[in-house]
Amino acid sequence: MSGWSAHSSCGDEIVDYHAAATTKKLIQFRACGVRLNQFEWIQKVKLPVPFIQLPLQFDAKVLAQEIAAFGEDAWHEHPQKYPGNLWLPLIAANGDPDNESFLGVMRPTPYLLQCPYLMQVLSRIGAVWGRTRLMKLTGQAEVTPHFDINYYWRARARVHVPILTKPTVRFICGEGEVNMGPGECWIFDTWRQHQVINGDDDERIHLVADTVGSDEFGELVRDGQMPGNHVPEGWQAEAVAPTDELRPALRYESVNLPAVMTPWEMREHITFLLSEVRPHPELEPAKQVTSRFLAAWQALWSEYGTDPAGVPAYRKALNSYEQWLKNFAASLQLINDSPFVVALRLMVLSVAIADNDRASSGDELRQNAIHGMPSARLEESGRDPLYDRPIFIISPPRSGSTLLFETLAKARGLYTIGRESHALIEGTPGLSASELGYDSNRLDATAATPGLIEALRSRFFAELADRDGHAPGQRPIRMLEKTPKNALRIPFLAKVFPEAQFIYLHRDPRETLSSMIEAWQSGGFRTYANLPGWTGLPWSLLLVPGWRELIGRPLPEIVAAQWDTTTRILLDDLAALPPERCHVVRYDAFIADPETEMSRLCGVLGLDWDRSLDAALPLSRYTVTEPAPGKWRRHADLINQVLPGLQATLDRAERFIRVG
Repeated sequence: MSGWSAHSSCGDEIVDYHAAATTKKLIQFRACGVRLNQFEWIQKVKLPVPFIQLPLQFDAKVLAQEIAAFGEDAWHEHPQKYPGNLWLPLIAANGDPDNESFLGVMRPTPYLLQCPYLMQVLSRIGAVWGRTRLMKLTGQAEVTPHFDINYYWRARARVHVPILTKPTVRFICGEGEVNMGPGECWIFDTWRQHQVINGDDDERIHLVADTVGSDEFGELVRDGQMPGNHVPEGWQAEAVAPTDELRPALRYESVNLPAVMTPWEMREHITFLLSEVRPHPELEPAKQVTSRFLAAWQALWSEYGTDPAGVPAYRKALNSYEQWLKNFAASLQLINDSPFVVALRLMVLSVAIADNDRASSGDELRQNAIHGMPSARLEESGRDPLYDRPIFIISPPRSGSTLLFETLAKARGLYTIGRESHALIEGTPGLSASELGYDSNRLDATAATPGLIEALRSRFFAELADRDGHAPGQRPIRMLEKTPKNALRIPFLAKVFPEAQFIYLHRDPRETLSSMIEAWQSGGFRTYANLPGWTGLPWSLLLVPGWRELIGRPLPEIVAAQWDTTTRILLDDLAALPPERCHVVRYDAFIADPETEMSRLCGVLGLDWDRSLDAALPLSRYTVTEPAPGKWRRHADLINQVLPGLQATLDRAERFIRVG
């Protein structure tokens, strides 16, 4: 059957119940002396209250002494490049400090093994530990408002033990707010919107440990206090002093994602999500279609279990179900304001079958074999069989990348889709801004699952043509791509296209900022006209990490933050690549002598340049007003206000250009 219908006689309708207990229920459990097991304390994702303080008090001074031994080079920037957000890995997949994944055997990193008291803290809490870190907020930094809706958080709590903190640090969760004191031990409801604000100039550091819990941990939660809701009479925390034990025994996750999700687990997750949906006319049809989907999944499980032979059928069921929901239930919202379809994809559909590096086979690879489309796997020679050193122009928006793209696209044997790839990339299931919760346009390597890799490679290939309009013939082919948002996606693109080459186009930031201001004011570059929570002019150009911090700011500060964040991210990402994959073009040199610059660039890229160029290039398709010497001075007063704050990034860009 090609699709899903709202009218189904297969299976019972989804029972509409609320998985989360109320505060009253938790108090009644206490009053009766009943011990909550781990499923009751975790309450299936959400807690009954915003915060619970566990009855443990650790020695924050000893913890601070231990972590003081770590140098600045041990700390990592947040993957989304949120300003002032840093982390240091203590427990990671395979014990690898550079592995940010939620997937894999979790083991201690060398950093944790150097900290006896940190290990004693984790041992006393007594849980089975997943990914665990030290989290730092520099002075006046914040964790922007968000909620956690992916599969990892479906059955995990996040434990916080403050090490360095001040009374001015605010932890906000839903309707609650607390200041977590040094050495205290807390969990909070990650399902609600939450944020952290460091209102002091000193840095804040917490031990942040993720856990599925344990019976011992459940007892701590049962005996905890809930500020603003319920504090047991005479409640006090047990002081846990350091001991001489160097390597206390810890329990670690070894299994955290299913090869194929069982029908029982899937029913539990989806039932929970449906119970969280706000009242809506589309809810009942969605429940009926879900009932049919769950019945189909049960049948497939009975037929295949975890046998890879069942992957095509499993995927067909997932795709049909998700497509029906996107078409007919897209308006459903959860009570935490997340779109239901987005939460369902992140919590269930994206992990229902092994669609990552665990999988040795899958539907996409089978389809590639059927249709003759080479996959992203490299040949024995180490070469990509389809894309030979594809070229991506990378720069902040309004840096002249369209003009460079349109000029370079005239090289012999080079293929393009003829336009920017916004719709092609964000139209790929799983990559739209709405599906990613409007976090930003940032994509790192972890987003490049095999399914997305093959889908994206196929979508690009289907639309490629050379300068004469001819589709690709002999493979592999050379591709040229230019989309400003890709400046935030270099690790992702490098994984999708293993031989990718990147051209960093650098332009005087005064000219770029002036053009960005014009773009915002023109209204012709709106990317997210109804960006949730945004006020003022409709959001234009790329969506940078930390955009929510720009709400209410003047336009010059907004575009300055867009330029600065984009440039810092792309410089970080390019620096992580082998130097031979990175090339530099200065916009001023390109404009001054385009033919010489094209000949030079094609030489380093291995392209055949056989065209003559006039001294003056034609206007690019996205020109707002005609170029003129010193045009940026129209906005000189506005630009000069923000330019000093960009100097450090500009200096870094200049250093990169000189080396490149």
